Amino acid sequence: MNSNTLPHIFRFIGLFIAQVLVIQNIEFERGVLSYVHPMIYPLFIILLPIKTPVPLVTALGFTMGLMIDYLYSSFGMHAGAAVFVAYTRSFVLNFLEPRGGYNVSYSPNAKRYSIRWFLQYSAIMLFLHHVFYFSLQFFAPVYIVPILLNTIGSMIVSFMLVAFFQIIFDPQD
Repeated sequence: MNSNTLPHIFRFIGLFIAQVLVIQNIEFERGVLSYVHPMIYPLFIILLPIKTPVPLVTALGFTMGLMIDYLYSSFGMHAGAAVFVAYTRSFVLNFLEPRGGYNVSYSPNAKRYSIRWFLQYSAIMLFLHHVFYFSLQFFAPVYIVPILLNTIGSMIVSFMLVAFFQIIFDPQD
């Protein structure tokens, strides 16, 4: 294990703990707020170094999702959404690639590629995660309105949490 791996291990543990001990216990049950289900754990997948191979990103996403599923009792929905986002990550990175290309040794964060780029990247990744997650949860096209409402409500709050994390913790690797 090299020194570049350690921050990602701490990020994995920190985001997992934040998701299951803090965010899981926040309940929005009234009116429009009932569509808000914040999820911050996809940030682990978002911030993995660009050079990380897709099979490893997928395995790490599956591990994180499975651990979240176990504590949420959600029967593989988080694992499925995390694997989907981990797999599509390389396509999103290729779509948003800056003119000079990426320095593949680093994590895709705001300090390296600009806040605008990072916010676009994280918004796309969170949107994909949330659409897939809520599609699995409702699992029928007749529930398109609840899928969209849950996706939008959760996406807004999750995006704010991710932006807050990026500003406060400012990951360097």
